[in-house]
Amino acid sequence: MAERTLHLNAFLMNVGHHEAAWRLPGSDPAAATSIAHYVNLARIAERGTFDSVFLADTPALRADVGQRPAVALEPTVLLTALAAATDRIGLIATASTTYDEPYNLARRFASLDHVSGGRAGWNIVTNAVVEAARNFNLDELPSHRARYRRAAEFVSVAQKLWDSWEDDAEVHDKSGVWADERKVHAIDHRGEHFSVRGPLNVPRPPQGHPLLVQAGSSEDGKALAGQFAEAVFTAQQTLDEGKAFYADLKERAQQHGRAPESIKILPGIVPVIGATEAEARKLEAELSDHIVHSYALHRLSTLLGVELTEADLDRRLDPAELPGEDRIEAAKSRYTLVADLALRENLTVREIIHRLGGGRGHRTFTGTPEQIADTIEHWFTSGAADGFNVMPPVLPSGLESFVDHVVPILRSRNLFRTTYAGRTLREHYGLPRPANQFADLAHAS
Repeated sequence: MAERTLHLNAFLMNVGHHEAAWRLPGSDPAAATSIAHYVNLARIAERGTFDSVFLADTPALRADVGQRPAVALEPTVLLTALAAATDRIGLIATASTTYDEPYNLARRFASLDHVSGGRAGWNIVTNAVVEAARNFNLDELPSHRARYRRAAEFVSVAQKLWDSWEDDAEVHDKSGVWADERKVHAIDHRGEHFSVRGPLNVPRPPQGHPLLVQAGSSEDGKALAGQFAEAVFTAQQTLDEGKAFYADLKERAQQHGRAPESIKILPGIVPVIGATEAEARKLEAELSDHIVHSYALHRLSTLLGVELTEADLDRRLDPAELPGEDRIEAAKSRYTLVADLALRENLTVREIIHRLGGGRGHRTFTGTPEQIADTIEHWFTSGAADGFNVMPPVLPSGLESFVDHVVPILRSRNLFRTTYAGRTLREHYGLPRPANQFADLAHAS
């Protein structure tokens, strides 16, 4: 068996994941709509031989637009521009199964895979924001279970559409045959949520299917991941929680007849990096000092389902006031993570806000490059991660620091690549190209 190597994804968000990053003197508050900004970030990550870059998305304007940059370009459009500006790095975009149709998304990601030469990935989300529901003819958010039932059928239909063209369907015979019509298949799908005839009007993607990524950690989310996901972005605060999640997802994949190594687990990490530990702590303190408490209180109140005000900043949460995950219809797993963190460490509301400021529940680690490399290696070798979803608190400086100072340490320990071995995103993640389900049926008959 080949020796395991780390997988690193760069989660690109505006001018950084810390909610106060835009207020620092060197930040550009207008960067969210700057193609040059994102091209620069993608090239930095590619210089560090990251497997991929990732753009999150919600089809709604956040209610807190007054407190921080909240606009976002449509991610597959932006990634098409990044495809032209890079050569090897994978390109992953979020798209919701709740507010789209399988044909549209299958076509969009197949197109991105062709444009990029096989570097596209789809982060499958059901979307937990009621403001998005109200942009798509709905008054309220569909139930958690309903969203995930729709998502499972949605992904299955997309896979059929990507397979609707066999790999050798295009003949390009100038005597008069452009394609072999026997190798272009209607999918004739009729299910609970969708009726789709097909075929797709885009040939089969270079990767067969774009890489399938998933980020939900609720029971429904883990069930979907076990069935379909090839990479999972997750938020885990402790090593034991990381190991338990890792083992659970590998087992779920096996229950679907998949090899454990066919699903890669990448916890999020927010690295606050300094040449010395004191320097890193100084940056952490500077970011915390720029947090707008009114904005952070609103976000925390929404997440926990508890109304919090400035008067609550220095008190600790009472377990009795928390509603419990079964009463949460939005971000169930993130609610549980934050509630558990607050109660386990007996944090005040102010302390919770500061802990969440960098990564909204993802693990923040402050220290030197060596200390960050140590924690990455420990999680990787302890069975808690196949790699990491790197979430720099400030961009571009945080990504530059990671690439210039942490990546060389990981390489020196033989944990991470020095050059790209393949050209496609699947090759970066060590995953095979899927067989075509319709070609298999045709050959069998």
